[in-house]
Amino acid sequence: MSEAMSLRRRAMAGEPVHGAMVFECTVPGVGRMMANAGAAFAMFDMEHTGLGYETFKMLVATCQGLPIAPMVRVPRGEYTYLARALDMGAHGVMVPMVESVAEARAIAEATRYPPRGRRGAAFGFAHDGYTGGDVAAKIAGLDERNLVVAQIETERGLHAVEDIAAVDGIDVLWVGHFALTNFLGMPGAFDDRRFDAALKHVAAVARRHGKGAGFMASDAAWMKRAIAAGYNVIAVGPDQAILTAGYRAILGSGARS
Repeated sequence: MSEAMSLRRRAMAGEPVHGAMVFECTVPGVGRMMANAGAAFAMFDMEHTGLGYETFKMLVATCQGLPIAPMVRVPRGEYTYLARALDMGAHGVMVPMVESVAEARAIAEATRYPPRGRRGAAFGFAHDGYTGGDVAAKIAGLDERNLVVAQIETERGLHAVEDIAAVDGIDVLWVGHFALTNFLGMPGAFDDRRFDAALKHVAAVARRHGKGAGFMASDAAWMKRAIAAGYNVIAVGPDQAILTAGYRAILGSGARS
């Protein structure tokens, strides 16, 4: 648990915390492969992929004993998605399309135990290693460990970002760049000055409130741009695009030989 707690503290302190977004390669070995690559966390996606809870629980189990924190992007910020994912052993949750302070508060409540939140109690399960022990100590440890990420990816979320960032229990603000350009009326226009301003604004708000700033980088250029804009929690992805590019590069070199 100390490794994962360190990850949350480092993320909120603005230190580099780099990992991987996993969409399609939800196989038993992926946690080990991502850890071998140097990822501190693996963010498995439920929003766009059809990934189910049974498979996700298996993925969490395969990360046990590895220097990598298993996390998940849930479909929406509802209690049933958030609490279930955490009970299955996720060390953190990402919530898409957070648009208001009311949503942020509900997410924070669903992911923290009383008195900070309203998360239901079930101990001796996957999230606490099926162990016994002092319940109060477990609550403190799990609340400290679990990283809660709010995605800012709509014009409404961007407008409310200061209030969202101020909510205790929201640990990272994460820009969903494709969705954000869509909602700003400029799909895929990542070089537009309005997108660039929004990207830098979210990172600045996160740091001002003592929160991490998150982004998914699809290549080295995006990685450099995100870091330059102030982002410290960066996931490499999507995995299917990286896999395709790797195969294409090798197959292309064979065709040229």
